[in-house]
Amino acid sequence: MGYRAGVDTARPSRPAAAFGPRRPAVDGWFTVDPPCLIGVRCPECGTCAFPPRPGPCPDPSCPGDELVPVELSDRGTVWSYTENHYAPPPPFPARDPFEPYAIAAVELAEEGIVVLGQVVTGVRAADLRVGLPMRLAVETLCTDEDGDRLVWAWAPDTTGAA
Repeated sequence: MGYRAGVDTARPSRPAAAFGPRRPAVDGWFTVDPPCLIGVRCPECGTCAFPPRPGPCPDPSCPGDELVPVELSDRGTVWSYTENHYAPPPPFPARDPFEPYAIAAVELAEEGIVVLGQVVTGVRAADLRVGLPMRLAVETLCTDEDGDRLVWAWAPDTTGAA
């Protein structure tokens, strides 16, 4: 996947109204269709970071003082994983009823950075292993009066292309 210049990290790539009742739980961190993480890259040295943020390059040896938004890889491999058995405390949303879910730290294929995220429903920690190819997906975290709140999630990549 190449980088697309000019990605607006203040909102998803489509207006919120286009999502209808489905919208990202965190604006500007990922797109829904297709699923894509939005990060930042230093134009001076190429260092990438997620989540997106303003400011200087995260590489302390680089004098770069600005970061540009970029689309990040939608594939990678499991770097580490665990299973969460505790619902987040209020005011944070959680599925109701709460069910344990796997969390994976996935090393992105092109950038080499590690991005933490839930694993898709139905895949438990026992199904994961370090090095397993993963792809980006989107799932419903919860539903409120405004509709579905979506989060990015990692799914095993059955195509084997990590």
